[in-house]
Amino acid sequence: MKKRVTGIGGVFFKCEDPQKIKSWYAEHLGFVVDQYGSAFQWRQAEDQSKSGYTAWSPFSKDSDYFQPSKKEFMFNYRVTDLDVLLRNLRKEGVEVVGEIQEFDYGKFAHIMDCEGNKIELWEPKDEAFDDYYKGKTIK
Repeated sequence: MKKRVTGIGGVFFKCEDPQKIKSWYAEHLGFVVDQYGSAFQWRQAEDQSKSGYTAWSPFSKDSDYFQPSKKEFMFNYRVTDLDVLLRNLRKEGVEVVGEIQEFDYGKFAHIMDCEGNKIELWEPKDEAFDDYYKGKTIK
């Protein structure tokens, strides 16, 4: 079987006060934060000249972004060909939630796992993050 997920694209979780928790992580653990959270840059194994990113994002406890899941967290997984993967997952009976969304930093889709966890699938365009994070420093 062809590799479907290439890595963890992000960890999203609900919290009481997203701004407070971002500030705490910036102060005590050195996270570089913005309105979405933080991102960790790394080098891609297949091509060391290319960057990859993993997001860390706190959400408000009343956010509905994780719905229909009732969980307080959501994982984002990096994939290489979202359209083909979704076609295969549908054939396998996996529930796809909503439609593909496309942004300058990649394409996104959501599925549900067998325990009702919403999962975000991301076909990244890491180059968009290279420009965004260039020169950002710890505040």
